Amino acid sequence: MKILIINPNSDPGMTRKIEEAAQTFAAGEFEVVCRATPGAPRFIETYEDQAQAAPGMSKLLRDNHDAFDAFVVACHCDPNLDLMKEISRKPVIGIGEASMKIATMLGHRFSVISTAAHSIPNKEALIEKYHLRGLLASVRAPDAEGMDAALEEKYFRTAKVAIEEDAAEVIVLGCAGLAGLDKRLQERLGVPVLDGVVCGLIIAFGLSRYGASTSKARRYNPE
Repeated sequence: MKILIINPNSDPGMTRKIEEAAQTFAAGEFEVVCRATPGAPRFIETYEDQAQAAPGMSKLLRDNHDAFDAFVVACHCDPNLDLMKEISRKPVIGIGEASMKIATMLGHRFSVISTAAHSIPNKEALIEKYHLRGLLASVRAPDAEGMDAALEEKYFRTAKVAIEEDAAEVIVLGCAGLAGLDKRLQERLGVPVLDGVVCGLIIAFGLSRYGASTSKARRYNPE
């Protein structure tokens, strides 16, 4: 099986990081390739960024549709996911949707740890879209005064507050750029910590193997 991970931004460093985490999880049992989106912004932070990424993302999907069995959109805000589901007749999984829905299976409530405070409303809007508001403990980002701390430490502190003050039982890492941090944080926090890239692969692999994909009955029928 071959799964293509589409990084909606054009940053080569993040693309490599995502692919490394994905290959570690795949462990040779299936093939994963991660490609950056041509013509996209360096980072996806705004709705305008998402719109600018759409042409390159759709081209990557169309150009590689026959060569891969499933696709993962590796940005936690799931940019252009509806578009990608409409284009493809194979499974297309957003890491935001995958990680948050898996989180609901592992605990009473989950918290999303985002990278910056300005992205919190975006996460909350996405949670509403997926009808998960009743299962959400909180959406948090590292405090400004803690931004100089080491990467793992600042997200550990933020997640710890979500567990202790918001009663979160599962932590979702709200950025593909945090790939690889999950297991270290899980060991320190004592609760499940989910990497969206891995969650996307779990669902993409499972659906492809099961022979199930997005329904074309109505919403995602392009005809």
